[in-house]
Amino acid sequence: MSSTKYKKDKEIIADYETQVKEIRNQLVEQFKCLEQQSESRIQLLQDLQEFFRRKSEIELEYSRSLDKLAERFSSKIRSSREHQQFKKDQHLLSSVNCWYLVLNQTRRESRDHATLSDIYTNNVILRFAQISEDIIRLFKKSKDIGIQMHEELVKVTNELYTVMKTYHMYHTESISAESKLKDAEKQEEKQFSKSGDLNVNLLRHEDRQPRRSFVRKIEKIKEKRQAKYSENKLKCTKARNDYLLNLAATNAVVAKYYIHDVSDMIDCCDLGYHASLARTLRTYLSAEYNLETSRHEGLDIIENAVDNLDNRSDKHKIMDMHNQVFCPPMRFDYLPHMGDEVCQVSAQQPVQTELLMRYHQLQSRLTTLKIENEEVRKTLDATMQTLQDMLTVEDFDVSDAFQHSRSTESIKSVASESYMSKLNVAKRRSNQHETEMFYFSKFKEYLNGSNLIIKLQAKHDLLKQTLGEGERAECGTTRILVNQSHWLLKAV
Repeated sequence: MSSTKYKKDKEIIADYETQVKEIRNQLVEQFKCLEQQSESRIQLLQDLQEFFRRKSEIELEYSRSLDKLAERFSSKIRSSREHQQFKKDQHLLSSVNCWYLVLNQTRRESRDHATLSDIYTNNVILRFAQISEDIIRLFKKSKDIGIQMHEELVKVTNELYTVMKTYHMYHTESISAESKLKDAEKQEEKQFSKSGDLNVNLLRHEDRQPRRSFVRKIEKIKEKRQAKYSENKLKCTKARNDYLLNLAATNAVVAKYYIHDVSDMIDCCDLGYHASLARTLRTYLSAEYNLETSRHEGLDIIENAVDNLDNRSDKHKIMDMHNQVFCPPMRFDYLPHMGDEVCQVSAQQPVQTELLMRYHQLQSRLTTLKIENEEVRKTLDATMQTLQDMLTVEDFDVSDAFQHSRSTESIKSVASESYMSKLNVAKRRSNQHETEMFYFSKFKEYLNGSNLIIKLQAKHDLLKQTLGEGERAECGTTRILVNQSHWLLKAV
């Protein structure tokens, strides 16, 4: 029975030692886990720094390329006649104004991307570096505190192990003392039983003294073992109390460590990490959003200029800029020959009848020409409307090309079926060229017809005026001042 209890005690102690060892291994692995977490965060921040460093270089390179592009065409513009005229009266053609604004927008984007590069280099990257330093520093401090906490756990578990062994030792001694006490009590009972049987014999042989001394000896052994048992039992009780108290304290400390202290230690390692990372990334977002805001502001200016594209206004500006070229020439004066003093159309006989005949012929022909030219004009207007519909079709929306949720294949299929696909472009260009050819042929026909009408109409009006004055003067000579209509009097 004693050996069985001894084996059980050894198993209990071995299980306890295994449990303590597992806790110590957990504590070591916790530090490894936190250290790996810190290293992964530092690696993440290093990757972010390298990414934004390269992105800054790309933005700066892009900024310089945009600036060179704008400067290349700006230098070309500065020597142009339109620019000289602009410097003179600050008055640009609407199309040239759009071109100037595109160049200004390019310069603006160049400056904005240079600013973005500077923000990445001198703000965002520095923030990531500071966060890395904070992680290393905080992990070191958290590890120092964790080591103290681990030492405290090891200390309380060792104390528990000590008081447990003390309790087991005293309990073993108490059991041994109790066993010896029971043996003494059995010997005493046995002796008393023998004494009862020997009393009669003693009366016969008169041999009582040795027996009494033996009984007293047994009683003394019992008393001694009783005292030893009581002493060991008291020690065992005290040791058990100490063990139970230390057990409760140890369990409380271990529970507090795993439930609260570990979480608090991780919080110490994380102190400010997410907040600092969020602030850094929000700096990146702010820079990008402001870049887009600036870009949209510039594009809005260009869009307003595009909305104000006006061919009529540009036409008048061109004619005003080159007024000497487009100004009507001076009227042709009547030049008499060899002292001829007659400078008026004469409606006297015998030319009056001829003039009247010519007048009616002109009137009839004008009526026919005006009807024909009006039909040409209607066809010309309809053709112009068709051209306008072709030229103003809303084919500029390319939002489908920026649908990132779609796959690459679907984007390619959308592009191939779009308005600007090669097949559609060739078809539209062919239709446009045919319509333009028809339009210009009709326009030419309309100009020729209108020119002929204006010439015949001038002759018709002059003859009408001359014949009318001739009738009022009857046989007098009707004269019209040549300086009012002589430039219309070309031979019919």
